[in-house]
Amino acid sequence: QVQLVESGGGSVQAGGSLRLSCAPSEYLYEDFTMSWFRQYPGKEREGVAAVNPIGNTKYADSVKGRFTISRDNAKNTVTLEMNSLKPEDTAMYHCAARTYQGGQIPPLSLNYYDYWGQGTQVTVSS
Repeated sequence: QVQLVESGGGSVQAGGSLRLSCAPSEYLYEDFTMSWFRQYPGKEREGVAAVNPIGNTKYADSVKGRFTISRDNAKNTVTLEMNSLKPEDTAMYHCAARTYQGGQIPPLSLNYYDYWGQGTQVTVSS
């Protein structure tokens, strides 16, 4: 069972930046598609960004140009760099993973991913 541990959440003013990190418990990292989802209270989780083992990425329209997902196989981590934050980015952010299934574009579908972290809270004040 793969466990994912997120870190880096916090509070920031609008226009500021935060960096989230996700560390899997096992070094199967290179074989996994990794992603970030966020969840608003009372809402279903929505995909934010994903990266597959061959380095291709996908972003939700709402974060394109502001967020960057990257992976460091040597450090076994995946990072979400969030810039120009807005109050509507306030949510619980979860890391997710699934064994790479092939394909060029990593999915942002909630049901695609098998492993989830507990989440880290991001709060953006206006």
